[in-house]
Amino acid sequence: MTEKAYTINDIKAVILVGGRDFKRCPVATRLSRALWPVAGRPVVQLLIEQLAAQGVRKFVLCCDSHADDVPGSLDLPADLDVRYIEQAVPRGTAGSIRDAADGEELLCVFSACTLSPPDMHAALNEHLSGQADMTVFFNPVQSMTQPSGEIRFCICGPAILEHIPKVGYCDIKEGLIPTLVIADNPPRGAFLPEPVDNFIQWRQYLTAVWRTLEKAQTESLPEGFCPAGTDGAVWAGRDVQIHPSARLCGPVLIGDNTCIQAGAAVFGPTQIGTNVRIGPNAIVENSVVWDNARLGRNSHLRRCLVDYKRRIPSGVMLCDSLVARPLGLIKQLTAPIAMQAKRLTHRPCRSRQMVETLADCLAQRRAAVLLIGLTVLLLGVLTATYWSPTILDLWRIWLRSDEYSSGLIVPFLALYILWARRKSLMDCPIRPALAGAAALLAAQGVRLFGLYFMFASAERLALVLSVGAIVLLVYGWRFFWRFAPIFLFLFLMLPLPNRAESMITMPLQQYATVSAVYSLETIGYSVIREGNIIRIGETVVAVAEACNGLRMLTAFFVISGFVVLITDRKWWEKGILLASTIPIALLCNTVRLTLTSIAFTYVHTETLEELFHDFGGLAMMPLAIGLIVFQLWLLKVLFNPPESVEHQVLLSRNTQ
Repeated sequence: MTEKAYTINDIKAVILVGGRDFKRCPVATRLSRALWPVAGRPVVQLLIEQLAAQGVRKFVLCCDSHADDVPGSLDLPADLDVRYIEQAVPRGTAGSIRDAADGEELLCVFSACTLSPPDMHAALNEHLSGQADMTVFFNPVQSMTQPSGEIRFCICGPAILEHIPKVGYCDIKEGLIPTLVIADNPPRGAFLPEPVDNFIQWRQYLTAVWRTLEKAQTESLPEGFCPAGTDGAVWAGRDVQIHPSARLCGPVLIGDNTCIQAGAAVFGPTQIGTNVRIGPNAIVENSVVWDNARLGRNSHLRRCLVDYKRRIPSGVMLCDSLVARPLGLIKQLTAPIAMQAKRLTHRPCRSRQMVETLADCLAQRRAAVLLIGLTVLLLGVLTATYWSPTILDLWRIWLRSDEYSSGLIVPFLALYILWARRKSLMDCPIRPALAGAAALLAAQGVRLFGLYFMFASAERLALVLSVGAIVLLVYGWRFFWRFAPIFLFLFLMLPLPNRAESMITMPLQQYATVSAVYSLETIGYSVIREGNIIRIGETVVAVAEACNGLRMLTAFFVISGFVVLITDRKWWEKGILLASTIPIALLCNTVRLTLTSIAFTYVHTETLEELFHDFGGLAMMPLAIGLIVFQLWLLKVLFNPPESVEHQVLLSRNTQ
């Protein structure tokens, strides 16, 4: 029995660090639980500081051989007597007590994952009043039917060492306590006035962190942090960047050099480590994010633990998840980009496989170099192999042919559309598809067919098909479907095959002549039509093949296609706009021929006639654009009523 009158100075705290949790918890396998951060410090350091504040000056940390990183990770005051014991062979909780003892002091045994130690003076008095060699403390009883059965900590006198073997493994619950009962010296049990928080599982860790942050609202400010924003329950470290449009609702703790970007929302209790980046419109609820993590735009975390250096892809929703990094270099290199994610709904979360988005890949140097390098390499090889004669022939056609001169600007417009849609493409998941390799081989087959049978149009078609195949190969199906409208737009730079052009040229020429004659007769001119020749009195106007309207048709398709791809309208509105391209082109060509025929009745010099002829064609472009804009306005007026002003409430809190 304990007879000496001990004081707080006679207490030695024995902290059981233990080893790493092999295969059961990926985070604990890599990082000892004693070093999991709480309020910016390892949990074991927080425990030592709280005990030291109550007067305890002696500490022994019992670590196994896999916890050798603990001593170098702690920053403790120099006036504390801290000793480390590294156990090559596990000694158990009771064996660690014997290894730590070296005098007549009392030994208080704690788990390293204890966040809130009890009042040591009250615990010491409770132990001394019981006149037992060992006192085991439990959390308060929650109910009569559910008493607390977990030992939170214990206090042992030096006489307890007689019942612990000097070598071998010995546990407190299964070894020491039964031995004391047999020796007719049973330990005494006592309940704590306030619960002690400690954890083993990662969900228990989240709960312990939440309680620590909630206590900080009414107690002291976490060391090294200062209030941030208007909410007093938000604390930030040094060099923290919070966008003005971001919303934070405490308690929230933000580590040094962290960046919270536009539109992001953080709801407490939440702890964010150092050098963390939370992307635009990302949401973090009741979670813990460790150092150097990256959260993509539009991602959503609820009750999650995010490991060090973990990257959450854009658009991913996670609920009740442990997001750990792959272990080992080989696993990091061979692990698929996909991660197991859980959709955040009101129903129970169901896991689904997600892949990293383009933005996430570009944020990683190795992935960005590989992705951009492979794309540039394949497009460079494609350009080199198709340069002569395919690309050079296209260039000559664009410069010499009036019908297909608009194809020259199609690649540049496609690049602009690609840039305008960059946000949507950045959020698209990336997964290379082997089907792209098959599509690339098929495109080369089309080219070989054109080379063998001397079909230049097949070679040009193969060029565009190869571009789409490369996108599919490098970026995958989901990215390809978002790229598909731009891919289809690229076909507008190709001239029509000769057979197709000859099939539509003659009907277009006849329609242009008939419509011009009808327009002239409508406005009062006496007109005679002879084939494709129009006679207005003494003036003869020949509707040549170049005036059939094919040039306007191709140019207007480029314009309308560009407008469709850069405007945000419903699919059926875009369909109407595209379908109206043909009547608009035919109408503009009819107006041009009508005005040209009238002008020729007043102009009789060849130079002026040619100048007016060319100017009339250019003047139709603004008319076509005006008709397209008018269509967009009319569709908006008819089918899109004015939007009512809505007020969106981000968060509602009952302050009563």
